[in-house]
Amino acid sequence: MNVLVDVGHPKDVNVFKNVLCSLQKKGHDIKIVARDRENTKQILHSLGFEFEVCKFYSNIYQKAFGLLLNDLWLYKISKSFKPDLFISPGSPYSAHVSRILEKPHLAFSDTEIAQIVIKLTLPFTSEIYTSTSFYLDLGSKQKRFNSYYELAYLHPKYFAPNKEILGKYGLNDNYIILRLSAFDSSHDMNAVGFNFKTENELITFVKQLEQYATVIIFSEIQNWQTIKDHSLIIAPQDFHDILNYSVLYIGEGATMASEASILGVPSIYVSNTQRGYLIELEQKYKLVYTISNRNDAMKKAVKILENGSSLTEWKLKRDKMLSEKVDVVKFMVDSIEKFDTK
Repeated sequence: MNVLVDVGHPKDVNVFKNVLCSLQKKGHDIKIVARDRENTKQILHSLGFEFEVCKFYSNIYQKAFGLLLNDLWLYKISKSFKPDLFISPGSPYSAHVSRILEKPHLAFSDTEIAQIVIKLTLPFTSEIYTSTSFYLDLGSKQKRFNSYYELAYLHPKYFAPNKEILGKYGLNDNYIILRLSAFDSSHDMNAVGFNFKTENELITFVKQLEQYATVIIFSEIQNWQTIKDHSLIIAPQDFHDILNYSVLYIGEGATMASEASILGVPSIYVSNTQRGYLIELEQKYKLVYTISNRNDAMKKAVKILENGSSLTEWKLKRDKMLSEKVDVVKFMVDSIEKFDTK
């Protein structure tokens, strides 16, 4: 079976990487297309995948214009590759082209607030797969599974952290990861996080955290010297090792918040938006906190950092969560292969 895989975000690559390796071992031909966004290309390169790249449009007006251009770009690639099946995290481009070519499109989605993308994608999608924690009802096409997409690459079956990576970057084992987002996705239009209006506000926040540990900033924006001074340039494939050994994650990135909590790292998601998987990780497993303003987030961070047993407590909570979840890689592979008619 020829399978076209459409990825837009670095997380998408991580979610699909073990699925694609399994499909290739089973004899399926894979074609990867990706958006030129963040370090998506670097991650694909590091994993040894071949791929083609289309432009990433960073604001809503460009996205509207780029929709047709990327649809045409993908149509040309598809006419050459002749896919039997399209899979994506919920890409309008794959959904539209699959309908034109009369082929199935499977969406593996986890972002409820991506309303525009869902509306552009769902009518042209054969099935959409979501966690049981996904709080929207998408109708008869929706198929639920009891797990999280992050477990497709961070479950102990697929990820073994390497502490030697810390030495590669001159790190000890007492550091905090602070994540700042650019809010340039279509679902980020009304999102608010730390809301730092001046560099001095950021400096004050960082200094409060530095009373407990070194602060490392991973940021999609680089307009202040403080961000540059606290940034750590790393190989993309080393990021989850570094996240795994941090004492706290606090940031505007929902993906990193869920990744940290799933690794057993105390996690604070600072945003006025919610995700179903983060709601469940907070309410059922107490692994993450969603907090809408930075002052309350700092209070929670201090409470966690002053509790000397936090890391031990989080690892135990993580073990409980893992024991109750299914193998999402196997679920995805099985869902894809049921469309193999050859």
